Amino acid sequence: MTPTATKTKAAPRKLEPHQTPILARDLLTPEDHRELLNQLYLARYFDVRLIKEKKRGRLRGTLYSSHNQEAVLVGSLYGLEPTDWISPIHRDMPAFFLKDAKNGWRNPERIGMSIEEVCSQVWCKVTSPGRARDNWSHIGSKAKRIIHSTSMLAGTIPVAAGVAYANRLDGGNDVVLTYNGEGSTAQGIFHEAINFAAVHKLPVVTIVENNQWAYGTPLELSSPNKDVADRAKGYSIPGLVADGQDVLDVYDKVMQAVEHARAGNGPSIVECKTFRAYGHGDHDDDRAARYRTKEDVESGRSRDPIAICKIHLVNKGYLTKAEAKKYMAENKHATQTSDEDFPPDVVSYMSKGIEFALASPPPPAEEGAMWVFREEN
Repeated sequence: MTPTATKTKAAPRKLEPHQTPILARDLLTPEDHRELLNQLYLARYFDVRLIKEKKRGRLRGTLYSSHNQEAVLVGSLYGLEPTDWISPIHRDMPAFFLKDAKNGWRNPERIGMSIEEVCSQVWCKVTSPGRARDNWSHIGSKAKRIIHSTSMLAGTIPVAAGVAYANRLDGGNDVVLTYNGEGSTAQGIFHEAINFAAVHKLPVVTIVENNQWAYGTPLELSSPNKDVADRAKGYSIPGLVADGQDVLDVYDKVMQAVEHARAGNGPSIVECKTFRAYGHGDHDDDRAARYRTKEDVESGRSRDPIAICKIHLVNKGYLTKAEAKKYMAENKHATQTSDEDFPPDVVSYMSKGIEFALASPPPPAEEGAMWVFREEN
């Protein structure tokens, strides 16, 4: 499918003298605010359901949990144009189906992957974008404007810069959003790529998911900066810090960077301070319990993104206190939650994707060499 979505310009923000600056969130409708909460539920349920499916023996492979980091994904994606590009990494699996989700989760014309495609990838079925080459994030789609994921630290940034440069040469002005962990900021390729994007004023927004741990290495042993966004100063570009547990603060800061990029002013770094709920992957859960204390984990998870979003919505009058207590997925481990803790639409959407994947066949053995050797026409 060729993206044909029409770009819309952000509404002008005119301020009277002494007026409080308008935040990006102030331009959202009540329906937008509720949709942000629903997408937080959806990202959380994706994580919870896969953990449970693996415990039931219906799923193999490694899981990289986004539990407690959902606000980073939902808040950063929500303000993008459908034809903007994203470059997710391993902990961003919900990003594949959350891209352009505000235009309808089940809308086949939206420019993002379907839940069926993503679940097929997780279950290694022929209906997956990767056709069972991997069970996790090494997928992408030019039509959906999703850059194929890479496991190399900071390796997403030079690719994102190349996509942005090529798009400019083609006369476009699409923003490219690339995700990275805080450990990636210590890699040489991070600085080379940011420098290139800054020199050429490319519309690349680098999201740093600072969850405090680069695998088993704490932040203080990988960076001398308390705020890794300070690294932006070396390239004369904006470096913003967002509360990664607050979906609206993430939305505000990313929209600021996106508008900066779309106006032709070049790249930005947005650091989202969050906390990794489990191990680096489920293979690391037992080890993570040794290199992180129980108190540190409880403290890091004490501000749940779903709970914080509910407080905002109740204070705005967009959600009643009774509605806020109806689905209580927050502040619970995956094994402590049930389907009743999530809106029925979230459960049915994810269940449809899982059942589709389970019913789909694996690829035929004859495909074993596909994409490995050049195939003559």
